[in-house]
Amino acid sequence: MELARRHTVFALGFRPFFLAVGVEGVALTLAWLAVLYGWLPAPAWLDPFLWHAHEMLFGLVLAAIAGFLLTAVPTWTASAPVADARLAGVVAVWALGRAALASASVLPALLVAAADLAFPVALLVAVGLPIVRARAARQAGIVAVLIVLAGANAATHLDALGLAPGAARPALRLAIVFVALLILVIGGRITPSFTQNALVRAGLGARVRARPAFDRLSLAAAAALGLTELLAPRSLATGACAAVAALATLARMGGWQTRFALGDPLLAALHVGFAWVAAGFAAIALADLGAPVPPTVALHALTAGAMGAMILAVMTRVALGHTGRPLVAPRSAHLAYGLVSAGALARVLGPLLAPGAQRAAWTVAGLLWAGAFAAFLAGYTGMLLRPRADGRPG
Repeated sequence: MELARRHTVFALGFRPFFLAVGVEGVALTLAWLAVLYGWLPAPAWLDPFLWHAHEMLFGLVLAAIAGFLLTAVPTWTASAPVADARLAGVVAVWALGRAALASASVLPALLVAAADLAFPVALLVAVGLPIVRARAARQAGIVAVLIVLAGANAATHLDALGLAPGAARPALRLAIVFVALLILVIGGRITPSFTQNALVRAGLGARVRARPAFDRLSLAAAAALGLTELLAPRSLATGACAAVAALATLARMGGWQTRFALGDPLLAALHVGFAWVAAGFAAIALADLGAPVPPTVALHALTAGAMGAMILAVMTRVALGHTGRPLVAPRSAHLAYGLVSAGALARVLGPLLAPGAQRAAWTVAGLLWAGAFAAFLAGYTGMLLRPRADGRPG
């Protein structure tokens, strides 16, 4: 507790990791644009595009997952949170991995792999052990997703080490699908729940309607998509699974009172993030079933769109609630929501509408995306660094 009093940032997992995500969202995106324009050399790790995809997934996205789970799992399992020196250690392991990938040009590939893979293992231990000890069967799927993500990350390093040539690309696609699956699980819990709570607070009789059959179908189709990405990538099978996942995800949202939610920016952001998941699956289906949609464009609907929008939606809400502040989105959050979806639209639609201006579309998308995370930092850094407004621990 002494360390927590001296360093509020290590009082609970969302604080350091949400700050890290904000910084990474700006720094990684601008660094990637600098690499594209030749202003900055890419680290000598596989190729620049794979480095970019790896760091966005296993640097930025996994840090966001860590911040949420290290905050939520203690509540789900009635266990003590990872805090103080232990939390500082987990953050340091994450930072070590980022430094290793950035220095891949001068470090041995085996050292880079060891440094980077230490974080998913540390996160799996920190999150998985309380779930196992509490026998929280409902959270078992989350542990399974973390194991898959750790395995996908390991496969990219096996490729970099020359032990599994060509493994990185399918591993990264698998990781993208399983992060989307995690959004379906967690977003599928919190979005309708928070919406129902808001309906009650507003004194409205309308209710969120659960559709368990579509819940199960969307999860099964997404998991099947991940499996077919390994067995038959970019095939009719992946296209069919992605199409089912998209339709089932939209069907789930059909009972979530989205029209009401659009009146509350914090709720609207969650609904928009979930809708991006459906759009991402639909884009993959189109690309794999033969439509003139480049596969990288389809994947960016899930990464720049779904992951970016949902990460900001969750971070802005969790940070308010867990720092004892009213659940009212500040203007910086409004700006972040708009910029991240605008950036995703530019990245997805730009190359389709103007194929000859692809780099311009990447630039616009990157600047908008970096701006979204800069807006988050501008509005939330202070509350993440200061003690709770209500004086409670955390």
